[in-house]
Amino acid sequence: MAELLLELFSEEIPARMQVKAASDLERLLVASLKEAGVEYGAVTSYSTPRRLTLVIAGLPHSQPDKSEERRGPRVGAPEKALEGFLRSTGLSKDQLEERETPKGSFYYAVIETKGGQTSDVLKDIIPAALSALPWAKPMKWNAHKARWVRPLHNILCLFDGAVLPIEWEHLTATGHTYGHRFMAPDTIVVKDFADYHSKLRSAYVILDDAERRDIILKDATSLAKDEGLELIEDPGLLAEVAGLVEWPEVLIGGIDPQFMDVPQEALISAMRSHQKYFSLSDGTGKMAPRFITVANLRAEDGGKKIVAGNERVLSARLSDAKFFWDLDRKETLESRVDALEKVVFHARLGTVRQKVARIAELAKVIAPFVPQADADKCVRAALLCKADLTTEMVGEFADLQGLMGRYYAEHDGEDADIACALQEHYSPLGPNDACPSAAVSVVVALADKIDTLVGFFAMNEKPTGSKDPYALRRAALGVIRLVLENGLRLPLLKIFEKADELQIIDEKLQASELLEFFADRLKVHLKEQNVRHDYIAAVFALGGTSDLVRLMAQVSALSQFLESEDGANLLIAYRRAANILRIEEKKDGVSYNETPDKSLFTRDEEIKLFDQIEDVSGLVAAALGADEFDAASRAAATLRGPVDAFFDNVIVNADEADVRSNRLRLLASIRNSLDQLADFSKIEG
Repeated sequence: MAELLLELFSEEIPARMQVKAASDLERLLVASLKEAGVEYGAVTSYSTPRRLTLVIAGLPHSQPDKSEERRGPRVGAPEKALEGFLRSTGLSKDQLEERETPKGSFYYAVIETKGGQTSDVLKDIIPAALSALPWAKPMKWNAHKARWVRPLHNILCLFDGAVLPIEWEHLTATGHTYGHRFMAPDTIVVKDFADYHSKLRSAYVILDDAERRDIILKDATSLAKDEGLELIEDPGLLAEVAGLVEWPEVLIGGIDPQFMDVPQEALISAMRSHQKYFSLSDGTGKMAPRFITVANLRAEDGGKKIVAGNERVLSARLSDAKFFWDLDRKETLESRVDALEKVVFHARLGTVRQKVARIAELAKVIAPFVPQADADKCVRAALLCKADLTTEMVGEFADLQGLMGRYYAEHDGEDADIACALQEHYSPLGPNDACPSAAVSVVVALADKIDTLVGFFAMNEKPTGSKDPYALRRAALGVIRLVLENGLRLPLLKIFEKADELQIIDEKLQASELLEFFADRLKVHLKEQNVRHDYIAAVFALGGTSDLVRLMAQVSALSQFLESEDGANLLIAYRRAANILRIEEKKDGVSYNETPDKSLFTRDEEIKLFDQIEDVSGLVAAALGADEFDAASRAAATLRGPVDAFFDNVIVNADEADVRSNRLRLLASIRNSLDQLADFSKIEG
């Protein structure tokens, strides 16, 4: 068995693209091997800033010979049919076999195909894979027609230790690569992957992205510990930095104390986004005046000059942050609100100033449903919630919006609840983000998200497939989490209607359509909690309420009911009744949804079932009206005995037409009684 070693050597590939590109290269080549019928063993891909590498073990040198047998036309068939069969097989008539079958005598062709060389297959599929790599922003260079993420300089391709001379655009594969750009730039000739991996490491290239991440994290943690500090972990930054270096050298530097009065989040954002530095804390969560940087070479002086240079650059960068911080505090947040008129939220939905006004009005409607929510504070927080968008700090560091609003509100002497709401009203941003619980924060967060959802749905700008440019799925999930995690009895339809009245567009919202969207998001949200999506659909189908807390209590009670023996058996009975009704109503062209006539009952089982349905329907309706869903389920469970007895002893399709019709109405009564709990037709399995 042979090994394939492929390396694509280029200018620096953007860090965020490297691991995915290596995975895509692996995916494309493996798919092509499968399509070509080539067996293979272990497949591993690697990436560094300047190279994508793929190694495939266990490849055969050649493909096995194949024998294919094909049946042709019947012996004695028209000559044209035989000629067509011969053309399709590439054989002559004397090479065919005549065989007797139970259906008569037929011509058979046995086509022998000699297995090709695996190297020939690779010469075809590798260039195709290179051309098919899905780069987000490919480029052209020089006069070459090729498009790639960065100029490609060399292709190393070895099959079974020998150069496989594949060609792609202007390049022909070689048996060599290059080491670290600065410390070992010379050509390196290799014979297989083990040799390649070893020589690259000697040439200051760590091939494995995961290993580079481990080195950076370990060394950074160690340097911090030596100074009694802790590394503020940042997985995203770690992944990015590992994609910027082939030989990580971790160094520690200092921050000028004059900058430490700037909010630490602003300092961390400046160091992270612009300089790719890691921040340190003193163990209490307070940022320390030190930073970690990762160099791409080993300096002779131990990195002293590199650290000094980074400290100078950082001081210049943090001077900007401090300037913005001092400048922004000269104006109050309230004085900035009118400036939001110059910031467009959406061309049709108006400016951010108009959105803020809508949020404030909506907050008045939502506040009564949130325990301990002060309506005046909610309106004040809504008015100020977007004001920090006009500050210099947020203009430079967009990820600080909301957070800087809190800092500036505290500086202005705003109430603590209001200041907190300015930061938290964007949350939750995703399934792993913390959900606000402070009353004012919850009200403003709900008002902001609902205003966005209603506006875009009214314009028919809904998510489609995988496209969601306005993050409406995230907004809906945020509303769901805010409602459920805070136990809010919020009438969503009423809120939607009020939000729709506040919009400046002429189109009107289809509130039921937006509620259906929420139902779909709720199914996704509850999937991890093993709540069945069909139970949610069954309860939502009842309509009549948009109180998510109530709906979830119904779903929970329904789940417990159907997992019990009585509930499971009643579900079977419900389906049996519904199926009979569907068939008979279609055949008769009438509906049997009327109340049964008790005088037409001829069996005790009918009478007992009818009486029990009447009792149960009243009990279920009363329990549901009082939100006592478990009691409603227990009442429904008492139908099991009479229903089982009816199906065991009564023939629905009786000979007498009026008796038959009356029994079909009794089946409809079973269905309607259970459908008070949920739409059982939505339940699967």
